[in-house]
Amino acid sequence: VQLVESGGGLVQAGGSLRLSCAASGRSFSMYNMGWFRQAPGKEREFVAAISWNGNSEYYAESVKGRFTISRGNAENTVYLQMNSLKPEDTAVYYCAAASRPLGSLYGRGTKYDFWGQGTQVTVSS
Repeated sequence: VQLVESGGGLVQAGGSLRLSCAASGRSFSMYNMGWFRQAPGKEREFVAAISWNGNSEYYAESVKGRFTISRGNAENTVYLQMNSLKPEDTAVYYCAAASRPLGSLYGRGTKYDFWGQGTQVTVSS
């Protein structure tokens, strides 16, 4: 699976962005998908994840209530709607695909098999 993120950019605090991650391949609907981010000088951190059928969503505490993950299996795309953005949300955002069930390990990057190249999100104060 190849993943390509888009939708990043520069936005003022309080604004919104919608990230997209387009996947190649016909088996997209079988993958659990996640979003991670990495800010300069910091480790990569989990942001959100969604199960293969879209029935389960998981969020980091720092984004809960502000970000929404969704997927369109017909479009082979996963989305991250980001509202009420804060300067601390500034990071490179990566989408990732996991071919196996994640259970409670959806926040662990090592459980994902494929990664995109990332898209920069910058939130100004």
